[in-house]
Amino acid sequence: MTVLLAALPVAALPVVALALILALLYRPVGDYTARVFTSPKDLRVERGFYRLVGVDPRSEQSWPAYLRAVLAFSAVGLVLLYLLQRLQHVLPHALGLPPVPEGLAFNTAASFVTNTNWQSYSPELTLGYTVQFAGLAVQNFVSASTGIAVAVALVRGFARRRSGTIGNFWVDLTRGTLRLLLPVSLLAALVLVTGGVVQNLNGFTEAATLSGAVQTVPGGPVASQEAIKILGTNGGGFFNANSAHPFENPAPWTSLFQTVLMLVIPFSLPRAFGRMVGSHRQGYAVLAAMAVLFTASLTALTLLEAHGAGTAPEAAGAAWEGKEQRFGVYASTLFGSASTLTSTGAVNSMFDSYTALGGMMPMVNMMLGEVAPGGVGSGLYGMLVLAVLAVFVGGLLVGRTPEYLGKKLGPREVKLASLYILVTPTLVLAGTALSFAVPAVRADVVATSLLNPGPHGLSEVLYAFTSASNNNGSAFAGLTADTPWFNTALGVAMLLGRFVPVVFVLALAGSLAAQDRVPATPGTLPTHRPQFVGLLVGVTGLVTALTYFPVLALGPLAEGL
Repeated sequence: MTVLLAALPVAALPVVALALILALLYRPVGDYTARVFTSPKDLRVERGFYRLVGVDPRSEQSWPAYLRAVLAFSAVGLVLLYLLQRLQHVLPHALGLPPVPEGLAFNTAASFVTNTNWQSYSPELTLGYTVQFAGLAVQNFVSASTGIAVAVALVRGFARRRSGTIGNFWVDLTRGTLRLLLPVSLLAALVLVTGGVVQNLNGFTEAATLSGAVQTVPGGPVASQEAIKILGTNGGGFFNANSAHPFENPAPWTSLFQTVLMLVIPFSLPRAFGRMVGSHRQGYAVLAAMAVLFTASLTALTLLEAHGAGTAPEAAGAAWEGKEQRFGVYASTLFGSASTLTSTGAVNSMFDSYTALGGMMPMVNMMLGEVAPGGVGSGLYGMLVLAVLAVFVGGLLVGRTPEYLGKKLGPREVKLASLYILVTPTLVLAGTALSFAVPAVRADVVATSLLNPGPHGLSEVLYAFTSASNNNGSAFAGLTADTPWFNTALGVAMLLGRFVPVVFVLALAGSLAAQDRVPATPGTLPTHRPQFVGLLVGVTGLVTALTYFPVLALGPLAEGL
C-alpha cells in the first residue's frame, strides 16, 4: 500500500482518500439508513409532528395515495417558496432587496422544490436571509428527503409480498429529515465553520482594498446552508461563484470534505437496499455498477483536463482556465464529477471554461440518468429501474426468465421502466430543439442568452436543459438564463423531470409489492454476479449513447474534434 501511494501523483491523493473514506462509511451509514426506515418506533418529536398534521404513523398507503402525498406536499412547497420571493421586500432580514420578478420566482421555486437548485441569478444580490432560511434551506431538506422516501418505497416494493401498500410518505419524509439529514447537516456545518466558511447575519460590509478602493463584501448564514446543499445533493450556492467562492469553500480539505458529503448517502443507499431486501450481495452489485461508471467518468474528465490539447494548456501543463489554483485540476475534476454524477450541481470550477471534450463529460454524467451514484434517493431508484431493464434485456439475450429479487418482470413492469427512461431525454431534446427551431425564441436566445456562437452555443443550451431535466442544477457559465423563455421552459422541465419519473417509480413499486416472491430456478438470471454488473453498466451506457450521440455530435464533439 505504501509503495502504491508513493507512486501516485500528489494531486491524485484526494481521490484515494475519498475512496477510503467512502469505503469506511458504506456499512455504518447504509445500515443506519435501513434502520431509520424499518424501525417500528417513532421519536417523541415525530409523534408530536404527526399529531399536528393529523397523520397516523401506523397507517400505510397504496402507491396512488403515496404519490398524491408526494405531489400535494411538493405543490404546497412550490407555492410557499414562490410567495416568499414575491413578498421578500416586506420580510425581515430582506437586506433592502426588492421582490423577485415573477418569472424568476417561478423558476427558483420549481428549482428548489425539485432538488435541482438551478439559479438564474446572483444569490447574494437577489435573496435576503429570510428567503434563504425559510425558503431555500427548508426545501433543501425536504426535497432531498422526498427523493429518499420514493427510493425507500421502491425498495419496499421489491421486499414485500402480496402487499397493497408501500409505506407512509409522511413518516418516510419525517424520518429522513429528522433522523438522517438534519443531524449530519448540523455536524457538517460545524466542520465547515471550523474550516473558514462564514456563518453570520452581517449583511453587506464595506471594506477598503489595498489600492484604496471600497469593496462591498456580502456575509450570511453560509455554512448552515452549504452543509445541506451538499449533503442533500441539492446544489445552489449562497454566492454566485458557488463552491469556488472562498466563503463557501475556503481550502482544499474543505473541498474534499464537501465531496465526501455529496457522495456518502448515495453510495451508502445500496447497502440499505441490500439490507431491506435481505441480500447484501444485491446491494454490492448495485454499488459496483455505480462505482464503475463513476470511476470511468472521473478518469476520462481528469485526463481530458490534465492533458488538454492546444497551445495554452500544453504550455501551462494542463487546462487551467476556469479552475481555482488552490484546488488544482485533480480536485476540480473530482468535485465536478461528483456534483454531476450526483444531482448536486455545485461547482468549484467553471465547466464552460473546460476543454470542449472535458466540458462534455459533466453533460454525459447527467445524461446517464444521475445514477452513478445519483442524488439522494433518486440515484438508487434510477439504478433499480435500469436494473429492471437490464434483467429484461439479459433474459432476452440468453433465454432466462426475467425475474429480479424474486419478482417477475412482466409487460407492466417493463413498460413502466421504459417510460421512466424516456422522460428526461424527451425533455432535454425537445427543450433544446424548441430553443432553436421556433423563430421568435431563437432570435431571443441568440440575442440575449448566448455568449458563444456555433457548437459551443448549442452546448450551452443543451447543458441547461440536461441539467434542468435531470434535476442537477449546474450550468455552463456562458448562458444568460434569466429570460422569459428559459425561466419558463427550464422551470417546466425541472418539474416534469422530477415528478413524472416519480409516478412511474411508485407505480412500479406498487406493482412489485402486490406480487408474491417466486423461488429461484436454474432459469433465473443471477443479479449479484460480476456478469450482471457488466450488463447493467452496458445497458446504462448504451441507452445514453443511442439517445444523445446525435446532439452531442453537433455540440461538444464537433467543437472538440
